[in-house]
Amino acid sequence: MPETSSRHTESSLLRKWLEQYDEVRSQTLNLVEPLSPEDQMVQSMPDASPAKWHIAHTTWFFETFILTPHMEGYAPFNARFGFLFNSYYKRLGGHPHRTIRGTLSRPTLDQVRLYRAHVDNSIHELLHCGASVEVLRLLELGLNHEQQHQELIVTDIKHAFWVNPLRPGYQPGQVRIVEASAAPPLAWCCFDGGIHESGHDSCGFAFDNELPRHYTYINPFRIASRLVTNKEYLAFMADGGYSRAELWLSDAWDHVCENGWTAPLYWEQAGNDWTQFTCRGMLPLNPAEPVCHVSFYEADAFARWAGARLPTEFEWEVAAGSTGNAARISGNLLENENYHPRPLAQAAQQCDLQQIFGDTWEWTSSSYSAYPGYCSPQGAEGEYNGKFMCNQMVLRGGSCVTPQSHIRKSYRNFFLPQMRWQFSGIRLAHDGVSL
Repeated sequence: MPETSSRHTESSLLRKWLEQYDEVRSQTLNLVEPLSPEDQMVQSMPDASPAKWHIAHTTWFFETFILTPHMEGYAPFNARFGFLFNSYYKRLGGHPHRTIRGTLSRPTLDQVRLYRAHVDNSIHELLHCGASVEVLRLLELGLNHEQQHQELIVTDIKHAFWVNPLRPGYQPGQVRIVEASAAPPLAWCCFDGGIHESGHDSCGFAFDNELPRHYTYINPFRIASRLVTNKEYLAFMADGGYSRAELWLSDAWDHVCENGWTAPLYWEQAGNDWTQFTCRGMLPLNPAEPVCHVSFYEADAFARWAGARLPTEFEWEVAAGSTGNAARISGNLLENENYHPRPLAQAAQQCDLQQIFGDTWEWTSSSYSAYPGYCSPQGAEGEYNGKFMCNQMVLRGGSCVTPQSHIRKSYRNFFLPQMRWQFSGIRLAHDGVSL
């Protein structure tokens, strides 16, 4: 009986993994469903990738890290795809430079979909025959990796459609215009200083850059109850925010001048009115929505102008851990299918943090570096996060295109400080617990 029960438990566990695998893989295909084959080839800038490449690369990940080393007799769909869809893993051989991904008309989209089906069938076969703890660990990593690319599919195609003079909308159906409304008053949530634990708590999945859990001393601070709105950012612009060098870091000012920044990415002015490009096309700017598509440099300049600062990632994590959302992730996330920040409906109760998950990624003042005691995983897997720990800034909280099951309070996103095409916004902080 115990042996029979053990086999039943193992079979049930593998079924759950297959269900989760199919769910994540299907979500990716759902995201590219509105796109034509031509749409899925577009690469609008070096930092973006074509949708076709995303659906191929995520497939390559499962083939390279799971099937090839762990499935006896596995036959690759096409041996040359190992080179073609490698992103940056140097220990796995060469790869095309990321800037030319949009030139790869072959394989066709149909061939990429056949490649995807071939790998999916092989993963099913492998799991039906049983799977080791290591295979399941890699499967979980692969699914979280694919969810990162789901977010990138939306951000990259939004940029591609914005570059197109026709300004097409990514989301099908009638454009829904949300009436402007006043955002709730901004309040300040206070936190005492002291020693706090930071990093992942070992409950559930985490990327290596969230580990190890460690102690951090934090001075008393207060953090804004909500994200900065478009109306508040417009006030910064009206006060000459983009022309006042004293508000900007040196490298930031160079970017402002060299790139002609006068507003967040996707904003356009017509007379006295502002519009913004969204996944549903051009829409009037809603003053109550969280400001979005700003760089770290813009977030930092706004904070200086507002007489505040950006929170550190450790302050943000302490604050996020104090809310009911820390136990159950909720917010305007990918599954809502808004793909755009939403205005708040009501003020916070007892200074609870709002919009802590979803709507926009929140820039912090923390540079992306290793936690004390961090060790990169062995082999090519060690290239996933560790080698990017230089010259980048940490963002927290997820956005309106982050899958709900993917985000958590210890999650560390990271980008170069000048990047604006991500759904990134601003939450303010202050030193001390009193105004």
